[in-house]
This record gives sequence, structure tokens and C-alpha cells, in this order.
Amino acid sequence: MKLDLIKECGQAERIGISGHVRPDGDCVGACLGLWQYLSGCFPSAKVQVFLEKPAEIFQEIKGYGDINSEFPEEEPFDVFFALDSTADRLGDAEKYFRAAGKKINIDHHISNPGCGELNYIEPQVGSTCELLYDLMEPERLDRDLAMALYVGMIHDTGVFQYSNTTPATMEKGARLISFGFDFPRLIQETFYQKTYLQAQVMGRTLMESIRFLNGACIVSMIDRKTMDFYNVAPKDLDGVVNQLRNIEGVECAIFMYQTGVLEYKVSMRSGEKVNVAEVAAYFGGGGHARAAGCTMTGTFHDCVNNLSLHIEEALKKWAASHD
Repeated sequence: MKLDLIKECGQAERIGISGHVRPDGDCVGACLGLWQYLSGCFPSAKVQVFLEKPAEIFQEIKGYGDINSEFPEEEPFDVFFALDSTADRLGDAEKYFRAAGKKINIDHHISNPGCGELNYIEPQVGSTCELLYDLMEPERLDRDLAMALYVGMIHDTGVFQYSNTTPATMEKGARLISFGFDFPRLIQETFYQKTYLQAQVMGRTLMESIRFLNGACIVSMIDRKTMDFYNVAPKDLDGVVNQLRNIEGVECAIFMYQTGVLEYKVSMRSGEKVNVAEVAAYFGGGGHARAAGCTMTGTFHDCVNNLSLHIEEALKKWAASHD
């Protein structure tokens, strides 16, 4: 059953919104899109967004400058939304969600069982922004809101090229660009464009990548020392795993960066033969069938060996089912 945003927030004087740590395009677009929408629906209510500071590529989205990244002490919110995330991935904003009078979780990750009193989880939908589009009254859409939702949709569908893109997704995208924002520039600047430093790091990770499982899988890693040498942060590594997946013959790509002593953040991308959400879930992570991640401990080689066992099993199952 569809969630009625107006009804659920109707009596609220204080509404909070947050998304996952290291917010990506869908997370930022969803949080700022919902902020715009609810601020318009309830002008007398105080609506706030709490997020780790998003990348500056998203600064054109209305509300970017109003994001609270300090996470101060707050009185409990009447309603608090966890978007594109489970509660335990909200970072410092988790305390607001737990204390809220009403907790609402909106997400499209198949690994999310729902963490609110009200949960709207639709794994078959390509992005949380597309979910919000479906929940919003069409007549309240304007240029700024359309831009926010469009950013999320292009980021989580790979500019409408991933398998989570449906005819309905394309129809919604068409409606959004009809509001007249410069969507080609938005795609270029938020999805494709890289700084020279980011390009250097990507080049290095591609050069140092290793193929295994008869070339069906590829992995690359960047350690803390190298990140410090280039002075790059995790956000500067966006797109590396996608580029690895683009290599001919690769069914599953793994990219890892070091987050601590013997600790790595792992991102995976795959084709139809490997459900990386299942692989990630085994190690406490999650995501989508074709894009997922987790955090692992151990040496780089230990992590790869453990991942490869599950990836190889998935490849064998797919081969057996297609004989």
C-alpha cells in the first residue's frame, strides 16, 4: 500500500530527514527533494535535513546549503524519515531517528527489511527518488523539485542504463526534464565529470587491477598510504568500480579502499550472472543485485579469497542453470 506523505506528516511541527553515510546522488536528491516537498506542503513546520556533507557536485540542488552536517542535540522530532538507508547507516543522524515520535523508512534496497514504524520498501524500483516521485502529488512538482529527483534517478540507474531502469522510469524522467533544467549539464557534472586528481587515481587503480576466475572477475585496491599520497577522500573514488565492470569479459568487479588497519570498504558491480547483494549480505553488507557493498576485515588477499568463494559459486550456479 502506498505511503501517504501528507497524512503521515499532517500534525507534525518538526520533521527530520536523513540518509546514509557517504551520501550519493540518490541519497542527496531524495533528502533534498523530500525537504522541498514537505516544506511546501507544511510551511509552518520546521523541516530539516541531516547528512554528512555531500560532494559539491550537488550544490546546485535547492536546499544544499541548508543541510545540517553538525548533528547537534535536538528535541525529538515529530516525524523522522530515513531515506535510501537502514537506521544503522544513518551515522550521527541515527539518534534523531530512534528518538522520533514517528519513524518512516523509504528505500529501494533489497537488503533493507524496514527499520521504521512505517516502511515503504520497493526493491523493484530503480531509486529512492523514483519512489518519492510516486508518493508526491504531481501538481506540486516544480523545476527545483524535478531537478532533485532527476539527480537521484540518473545516479542509481547509471543514467538509465542499469537493469533497474523500467519503461515507467523513463516516463518519469521525461516528465522531470520537461520542467526545463539543464539536464545534459547535470548529467555531465554530477555523474561523468572527474577532477584531474580523480582521473589519476582511477588510472592507477585500473593499471594495478587483477583478473581472476578465468577473467570473469576483476579486483583493485587502494591503501591508506596511497590515498594520503594523492590526498584523496572516499568520495574521490566514486566511479572506479563501474569502470572496472566496463572491461570486456568481466562479470563481477570488486573495488576496495582501506578504511583502517586490516579494514576495507568493498564495492561490487556485476552482470546478470552474479547477485552481489547476496555476496555482500554474507559479510554484513547489502545493496542491489548488480551493485552492492560491505566492510571487511583482514588482509587484502584474505578479503579477495573470501569474496571469490561466493562469486565463483554464483557463476557456477548460473552456468548450471543455462546448460
